Parts: sequence; C-alpha cells; structure tokens
Amino acid sequence: MPFTLATWNINSVRLREPIVCKLLQEEAPDVLCLQECKSPVDKIPLEGFRALGYEHIVARGQKGYNGVAILSKLPIEDVGGHDFVGLGHARHVAARLENGVTIHNFYVPAGGDVPDRAVNEKFGQKLDYLTEMRDWFHGDRPEKAILVGDLNIAPREDDVWSHKQLLKIVSHTPVEVEHLAQTQDAGNWVDITRQDIPDGQLYSWWSYRAKDWNAADKGRRLDHVWATSDISNAGHSSRVLRAARGWEKPSDHAPVFASFDL
Repeated sequence: MPFTLATWNINSVRLREPIVCKLLQEEAPDVLCLQECKSPVDKIPLEGFRALGYEHIVARGQKGYNGVAILSKLPIEDVGGHDFVGLGHARHVAARLENGVTIHNFYVPAGGDVPDRAVNEKFGQKLDYLTEMRDWFHGDRPEKAILVGDLNIAPREDDVWSHKQLLKIVSHTPVEVEHLAQTQDAGNWVDITRQDIPDGQLYSWWSYRAKDWNAADKGRRLDHVWATSDISNAGHSSRVLRAARGWEKPSDHAPVFASFDL
C-alpha cells in the first residue's frame, strides 16, 4: 500500500487552518502529522479537514501550548501517547495504519535560549526528553514504524546555514546532536529525508525575525522523517515544501514529505 506522509509544525492549527486546508487540497498527502497545534483536541477545526477527505484523526492537545495530531485519509488506530519526563505536555501521539505500520508524531521541547542545563531548566528538560525517548526505544525496539515531527535539532553541518556560527546555539550544539544520535540509534531509525537527499543544505525552519526569510535563507532542518531499518528501503520522494513558508500568515516551519511503498 503506497502512501505519502507529511509532517508540519503548524504553530497553532486554529490560527492556521486556512493553510492546513491549502496543503491538504494542493498536495493531498495521505497522512499529515501536525505539531504545536496549541489547541485542546475538541477545539481542533476538524470539519474543514473532514470535508477534504481527512476523516480519521488521532491527537493529544492542551490549551495554548504544544499539541500533536495525525490527520489521515486512511483508517488509523490510536495506539497511545507517552508523557516523556513527566512534563504533562502533549508532545507525542502514535497511530497504526491498517497495513501494520505505526506512525509516531513527536514535538521535542525546543530547549530555551541558553545551552546550559545548570542555568536553563528547559535545556535540561530537552536533553532528558531525548534520553527517555532513547531508553524507550532500547526497551521496546520499534519495528515497521515511522517517526516524524519537529525534533528541534538540526544534526548535520549542512542542516544549518552556518555550522560554525550555530555550534553554541540551541538546536545545533554538540550535546544535542549526540543525544539525538543516541535516540536514533536506539530505535535503529533511518533518516529518510537524508537517505533521499544525501547532499547539500536543507532546511525546514526559518525564523520570523528575518525581514526577508527567503533572501536571508538562515534556515535549520528541525523537522524529520525517520523509519525503522526494516522498512526504510520503502521510503522515497522526500522533499521540503519550502513555498509554504511564504504562504499567508505562515508557520515558521515548512512541511516535510516522504512516500512509502508498503
């Protein structure tokens, strides 16, 4: 069963319902995973999505912050969500397709501004979150699974606009990159985006602070699509829909796509 999946930090699903609908109409992925929905589940504007054929939803939400949702044209079963580090945040939800593939949708904590857990509690929470993800995957090794989301780390030198200038900036520090690598290794996850696009600068996030984000192009690849090694060869056609960053009232993230022949 071939299907196409997209992941997108939407930065408020209610505020940006029009561009979610635009994406669903124009790109029509079979599954769309959203992060930072900033909405209780019962306030997510499902009617418009259902009218476009996305009748199935699995979500975890909270008012004003965080929130993850999986919208699907294909039938999906809710298989739970974990509260890593006991933060009480809606940052993970998982669903299973009828073909047995489990999709994990993650929104990893951003980590604040100072990359030092001694003075920044949020940075410590981010590292601990990744450690608990790692330990979970070690204890319950995933199979036939896809992991997507805003992982808030750009791991490679060519995942940021300037490796040297961002080495001490949260999202690209060596300690974060190492924690992410350990998490990836624990689940035997393959980076599908970089499997398809192995070379060159690639970004999925551009700050709102830039007057002309496109011209400045100071991006980072914070949004990821991984698959377990048993199905990674089925992944293909990865791309970042950069144009969406320029849509009306945009998110600061662009959607990331991949297709799977399973």
